[in-house]
Amino acid sequence: MAHNRAGRPARPGDLVDVPGLVTAYYSRVPDPGESTQRVIFGTSGHRGSSLDGTFNEAHILAITQAVVEYRATRGITGPVYLARDTHALSEPAWTTVLEVLGGNDIGAVVDSRGRYTPTPALSHAVVRHNRDGARAQADGIVVTPSHNPPRDGGIKYNPPHGGPADTGATDSIAARANELLRGGLAEVKRAPLTRAMDSVQRYDYLDHYIADLPAVLNLDAVRGAGIRLGADPMGGASVDYWEEIGQRYDLDLEVVNPSVDPTWRFMTLDSDGQIRMDPSSPHAMASLVAIRDDYDISTGNDADADRHGIVTPDGGLMNPNHFLAVAIEYLVANRRGWDALTKIGKTAVTSSMIDRVVSVLGRDVYEVPVGFKWFVPGLFSGSLAFGGEESAGASFLRMDGTVWTTEKDGILLALLAAEIAAVTGQSPSTRYHELERRYGSPAYARIDAPADPAQKKLLAGLSPEQVTGDEIAGEPVTEIATRARGNGAALGGLKVSTENAWFAARPSGTENKYKIYAESFHGAEHLAQVQEAAREMVGRVLADG
Repeated sequence: MAHNRAGRPARPGDLVDVPGLVTAYYSRVPDPGESTQRVIFGTSGHRGSSLDGTFNEAHILAITQAVVEYRATRGITGPVYLARDTHALSEPAWTTVLEVLGGNDIGAVVDSRGRYTPTPALSHAVVRHNRDGARAQADGIVVTPSHNPPRDGGIKYNPPHGGPADTGATDSIAARANELLRGGLAEVKRAPLTRAMDSVQRYDYLDHYIADLPAVLNLDAVRGAGIRLGADPMGGASVDYWEEIGQRYDLDLEVVNPSVDPTWRFMTLDSDGQIRMDPSSPHAMASLVAIRDDYDISTGNDADADRHGIVTPDGGLMNPNHFLAVAIEYLVANRRGWDALTKIGKTAVTSSMIDRVVSVLGRDVYEVPVGFKWFVPGLFSGSLAFGGEESAGASFLRMDGTVWTTEKDGILLALLAAEIAAVTGQSPSTRYHELERRYGSPAYARIDAPADPAQKKLLAGLSPEQVTGDEIAGEPVTEIATRARGNGAALGGLKVSTENAWFAARPSGTENKYKIYAESFHGAEHLAQVQEAAREMVGRVLADG
């Protein structure tokens, strides 16, 4: 149930104490004997708060040294492209990263304007560097907790392919970082910031990214159609990018809120009463939705701009699953340079509407576990035309079928919404209603259920033989899977499907619960039956443990 102030403006009491947050970053020393204070890489890097002893200078010193040692074992000898977002802890952590890179005599590539760098702009830079045939391959570090609340910090590593590191890399980096923490950081090499800054290279992330946009988008159509575009950076790293995009391509584009404030005092509260820059949340996006009639397309991005939110006058904030389906249908019809054999990537918990759309388009779906990292090899090689996930993250190939970014790109998807409106003369939400008319109208939701650590471990390691059940909500079960159909990787849970419905269950990485994703093409009432069947089926497995 939503918080009673969800969607309402933040109050002074909701704001983080920024000086206290930064002070705790430097003064609080995490206890590596306490499991919650160790380095833990989730699907998007290590995240935490200095106030909890989970994101402090010691963590960043250890993680950066571990990255230095990891890249050495992989023969990566080029520079490290370095990005940061607008969270209060991002600049202190960015500084710490620079000091460790300098202490190890590794060149860092920083923004020439001294400003913030969206995650997709860093991915674009790494891909560009390595594609241009540099003898020494480059990689990247992004300092961001993505859409997390203002009290949080985050850091993630991007190997030379430019996208999120795979589990093998993050497990290795986390293990070494925790070893360094236990050793009191004695093996960490660190230079004074002034010395580290003397050796940095400067790179205009904004210019290179924005100048290249016509290679992936039809911005002429957006300008020609006079699409009125409202872009809300939501206080994040895309703030300068949107202003420049509008000016450079002569678009009718207004930056709705150009403010950057580490407290995010201008935000409306998310469903749990927290400030969270989630562009897929109707509560966090309430202020933009309120002015939806002022623009043909309104868009929002999270703090590092790897997620997108699409608002239309006729539909309000689009469900991320809905926009992904519309985007895929449009792109396949309008990207003549894409090879007909390229596949469309989706995570196992993304809507089956995509499967129905892609089937009619004559292409194959490439289904993977949760996490954008699974799309990286395909996007990098060009064998995946598109990769998208239910949490409003996606990227796709250039017009000529080569790699654009290997990270989620919220700026790209937001501009695509404007292109779709310009070329088709319809809003993305109107086009989704057309898909519903043709393929059915699915009901989709995610709920949580309690599970202790032992049960979570059991759920993550299931085999299909451990799951019993012949039907879900009156329909015969057609598949019980614990591995993804596309790449065969473990789902970290299970997915059970029927002809018109499915559910997937996977443990939470941070809380004592598991998540149930479910969808039904028979409507909301049937969806509720699917969810109940999921609880019963998973409950039997956990009870039999």
